[in-house]
Amino acid sequence: MPVITENSEVLMHFAIKLEDGTVADSTQTAGKPAKFRMGDGSLTANFEQCLLGLSCGQKSAFELAPEDAFGLPNPDNIHHLDRAKFGADVPAEVGTIIAFAGPDGQDIPGIITDVLGDSVTVDFNHPLAGQRVTFEVEVVAIEN
Repeated sequence: MPVITENSEVLMHFAIKLEDGTVADSTQTAGKPAKFRMGDGSLTANFEQCLLGLSCGQKSAFELAPEDAFGLPNPDNIHHLDRAKFGADVPAEVGTIIAFAGPDGQDIPGIITDVLGDSVTVDFNHPLAGQRVTFEVEVVAIEN
């Protein structure tokens, strides 16, 4: 039976749970497992270490510190923008999630955290940055 190695292509279901047990994300909800190749950069090195040796059909759960999951909040990812950049279609209201085109053309989502006069504060950190999370995984398929 194949096991996950450093070069495996893996198909797995996962759920991300916060410290209070709330499910932040789950592939089970959509009914579509995630597919990735070990070492492709889509997962942190420590996350990959937790997956090594798992076999097809196996379930596992592991807790990751913020720096091993979605990173720590980076103050450089918090930007103060002019309220004039926002229009009727995208209101400048706390809690609104907006996307800006990044340098590579990919959309970068941010959440408005403060509106003060003509200044709008947008946080582009991952919403789970700085949080300890538990990953529950179920290995669906492995190709070595």
